Amino acid sequence: MEVSASAGDTLFILIGTIMVLAMHAGFAFLEVGTVRRKNQVNALVKIMVDFSVSTIAYFFIGYSIAYGVNFFHSGDVLAAKNGYELVKFFFLLTFAAAIPAIISGGIAERARFNPQLAATFLLVGFIYPFFEGITWNHHYGIQDWLHTTFGAEFHDFAGSVVVHAMGGWIALAAVILLGARHGRYSKEGRLHAFPPSNIPFLALGAWILTVGWFGFNVMSAQTLHAISGLVALNSLMALVGGTLAALVAGKNDPGFVHNGPLAGLVAVCAGSDVMHPLGALVTGIVAGLLFVWAFTLTQNRWKIDDVLGVWPLHGLCGTWGGLAAGIFGMKALGGMGGVSLGAQILGTLLGISIALAGGFIVYGALKLFIGIRMEVENEYDGADLSIHKITATPGNSSEE
Repeated sequence: MEVSASAGDTLFILIGTIMVLAMHAGFAFLEVGTVRRKNQVNALVKIMVDFSVSTIAYFFIGYSIAYGVNFFHSGDVLAAKNGYELVKFFFLLTFAAAIPAIISGGIAERARFNPQLAATFLLVGFIYPFFEGITWNHHYGIQDWLHTTFGAEFHDFAGSVVVHAMGGWIALAAVILLGARHGRYSKEGRLHAFPPSNIPFLALGAWILTVGWFGFNVMSAQTLHAISGLVALNSLMALVGGTLAALVAGKNDPGFVHNGPLAGLVAVCAGSDVMHPLGALVTGIVAGLLFVWAFTLTQNRWKIDDVLGVWPLHGLCGTWGGLAAGIFGMKALGGMGGVSLGAQILGTLLGISIALAGGFIVYGALKLFIGIRMEVENEYDGADLSIHKITATPGNSSEE
């Protein structure tokens, strides 16, 4: 029976791992569809290589920082380990690798390739697992202090803050240090539109992410006996709420519509195991409205050239998700209880602080010592030709 249960758990988490791994294709095609044609190849290459670099960083450094586990043993020792332990690393790696995948969308079209790979290694190896260990492995006694002070720990079931807010706020630091794309804003501050190059690819990326998210959320239970249908239903309600809210607030704009479900899913991650489905629906609606409002504000008013809107989508909606878990997880609002708004506020603020500090330190140091931005001429030619020496449509160089 024990062997059967272990095998079932291993298969369960492996299926979740494959679903989250597939989400990286979603990140890739969402970026491919949003950037101009001269940067499509770069978007695809970045996601694949960032994942590979993330694997190296997390295997050798990050996983040990977060969980105190390493794989520096002989092959026979590793083979004797429970297969679940090894696959669990793979599962958590796919979460860690989402950090550079999120950042990639914000810094698209003008970031140098190799410095970004260096940033990926540092972020996944050191910055992300530091907060991951605090939240999910009780490092430094912070969770114990929150429980003593507020009666509950900081609750983040599937990473609204640990993954998405962290990625979004790190991306904000990177975007600010990079500056806007050339030609995006005139000297008078007027916005020049850079429309998405391929709406079907954008929609495909959003759909892949939406489907894979049920592995991201539901499989965060990590064992078969802990699986919750409530998580699946809450994820569904949040994505629907986010979609409809973005449809209305975005005035039928397809870019907003296809980012709407992602906003809702980002926000529901933290409390998907404790909310009532109606609370999840409201969480998604607020997230969809928040994304449209913040994307428009940052692009039009604040002149922050966040290409895919990853700070509004992941940073702000992830922040909202951390707070929403403390609101709609309360029994008074139909939730299961066991959460505290005070703990959620402090835990979320801690995650934001670590992300911003880590983002400015990593990208600031790289900018100071080796540079993080492409030359003007290379940016004009596009990252595809400048970095990879080929375009997405060879022989058709007249199109951006």
